Amino acid sequence: MNPYLAAKQSDFEGVLDFFKRDIGSLRTGRANPAVLDNIQVEAYGVMNPLNAVANIAVADARSITVSPWDKGVSKAIEKAIIEADLGLGVVNEGDKIRLTVPALTEETRKETVKKLNEKMEKARIIIRQTREEVRNAIEKAAEEKAMSEDEKFRGMKELDECVAKKNEELKESRDRKEKDIMEI
Repeated sequence: MNPYLAAKQSDFEGVLDFFKRDIGSLRTGRANPAVLDNIQVEAYGVMNPLNAVANIAVADARSITVSPWDKGVSKAIEKAIIEADLGLGVVNEGDKIRLTVPALTEETRKETVKKLNEKMEKARIIIRQTREEVRNAIEKAAEEKAMSEDEKFRGMKELDECVAKKNEELKESRDRKEKDIMEI
C-alpha cells in the first residue's frame, strides 16, 4: 500500500465508523437503545450521557426502559428525553421510565430515509475530501521526484480502488438501515 494512502487509512475507517454510529440513532419501527445515545442529562450539576446515569434496556419490540441508578435524577432524565424530541412516548413509572416506540407512518419512514441519505452524503463528502488530500500528496511527491510516474499512477489507482470500496461499504450500511426503516 502506498504510504500516503496508508497514512489516511484511519481517516477512511473513522468516517465509516462515525456513519454507522450516526445512523444507529435514526428511529426505525423497533425499539433500539441507540436512539438514546446522543441524549445528555443534567445530573449533579453537570451534563452526563444518559447511559452514565441510567441503565437502558429493551423491554420488548416496542418499548425501552430507562432505570436511573439514582432515583433523584429521574425527572432530569425524563425532561432530557422529552426535549430530545425523538417521537417516543415517555411514561415515568417512578423507579423507571418507559419509552414506547410508536409505529412509523409511511410519511415518517420517507422523512427518516431522507435524513439517512443526508447523513450518507455528508460521509461521502468527507471521503472525497480525504481522497483529495491523498491525491495532492501523491502528485506533490511525483513533482518533487520522490516517486516515479509509474508509482504515481499505481498510487492513484490504489487510491481510487480504496475510495470505491469505502463508498460501497457506506452504501451497504445505508441500504441495511433503509431496509430496517421501511420494514413494517
